[in-house]
Amino acid sequence: MRRRDFFGVICGAAATWPAVARGQQQATPLVGYLGSDTPERYATRLASFRQGLNSMGFDEGKNVAIEYRWARGENGRLPALAQELVRANVQVIATPGTLASALAAKAATATIPIVFETGADPIASGLVASMNRPGGNITGVTSLNAQFGQKRLELLHELLPAADSFALLSNPTNQRNADVTIGLLQAAARALRLKLHLLQATAEPEFEAAFAKARELNAGGLVVANDIYFALRSEALGRLAQRYAMPAAHQSREFATAGGLFGYGGDVTESHHQAGVYVGRVLKGEQPANLPVQQVTKMHMTINLNAAKALGLSVPLSMSARADEVIE
Repeated sequence: MRRRDFFGVICGAAATWPAVARGQQQATPLVGYLGSDTPERYATRLASFRQGLNSMGFDEGKNVAIEYRWARGENGRLPALAQELVRANVQVIATPGTLASALAAKAATATIPIVFETGADPIASGLVASMNRPGGNITGVTSLNAQFGQKRLELLHELLPAADSFALLSNPTNQRNADVTIGLLQAAARALRLKLHLLQATAEPEFEAAFAKARELNAGGLVVANDIYFALRSEALGRLAQRYAMPAAHQSREFATAGGLFGYGGDVTESHHQAGVYVGRVLKGEQPANLPVQQVTKMHMTINLNAAKALGLSVPLSMSARADEVIE
């Protein structure tokens, strides 16, 4: 090779190095994460999601990048945030914790894969056509926490057999989820021949008014609907249940430890971990349409016997025996 040609080859190769480097950077998969609240409130759920992603060989900051969007408790912001993730050209969108996030992502794109994590029924909510073969660009994990609202009402009725009415607290800004929950609880109330008072709260400052209203209505107890906004504020709700001497049931353990009567729901650690696993599988080339919707199998019930005693309630041994945790 002539000297001039040799240097031409070297210079040409050098000129391509930046382009190669840019190509390698672009090859790093980019995940969109659409959170309904704040990173601080999502901390434990986010940790479980990352662990699931790690189990598939993806480590944030090393071989995968995550683009976060946080609605900070305002569901009305979710559609615009979902559109931002679409414009960011993410390879997959994760919508952990709320049906509203999943619906916003589904409305934003019919091509980018979506992995949801929700307590709602994915079929009844319109997310997928089938649990076994979701179809389209969306799949995910459900704890079916919304379905267990009926069980929370039944347990309250078991503890308060003389009560003829109960209250349900729902969040109208998560409308599809609220509608499904209300329908399920109304059916359960009719079966038990109970009256169900419908209460609403869209923000934390409205919680106390809801408890005061339930007390004014002489409700025997209160069921807090499955909702990520409520779940992330379990302790505040538990303290109010204690302050208003209201027998109340919620999906989370934290509600009971803060003073509420009991928490009963699916294990969110398991569901968020599995959502991370599914995102990893999609990044490896699997299609959402062929990934069956996973259902959390582990349920957790925490009963606060101190709260029961303060309310003058006797918890049957059969119920406490079914609990995973009893606070004495």
